[in-house]
Amino acid sequence: MITKDHIRKLAQEHIAGTGIFLVDVRLSSTGRITVLIDRPEGVTIDDCAMLSRQISNDLGEDGGDFELNVSSPGLDMPLLVPEQFRKNEGRMVEVITHEGDRLKGVMMNVTLGGFDLKSETRIKKEVTETVRSFNFEDVKSVKVIISFK
Repeated sequence: MITKDHIRKLAQEHIAGTGIFLVDVRLSSTGRITVLIDRPEGVTIDDCAMLSRQISNDLGEDGGDFELNVSSPGLDMPLLVPEQFRKNEGRMVEVITHEGDRLKGVMMNVTLGGFDLKSETRIKKEVTETVRSFNFEDVKSVKVIISFK
């Protein structure tokens, strides 16, 4: 039987030392396996194809009937692992806290435990800059704000 932990282990073995990091593994009840990977400079289609072939070979005939999809996370997907936070340091993000507060600002000072959010508030012509610190477990989600300016 295919488990999330088994797929995670296989993926970690194949990406060790490549600069690629594992973001998430998802299994559906219909046999679809989704492996999300990334790296600081972004992953290529060749990276995804290589890992897909390797995991498929590892699962072989014993894996049963499955559909394997290896890709990078989409632009609209929340950040999930510390490596993604480090990759996006200095970018504008939207933070949603567990209390439901929505905050926008520049993510900075990313550590293994959390990050700072620098935001600006404009009241009339006066701009006030604030920095708020978050632990990863204090936030419900963090998404990069895509700008086409």
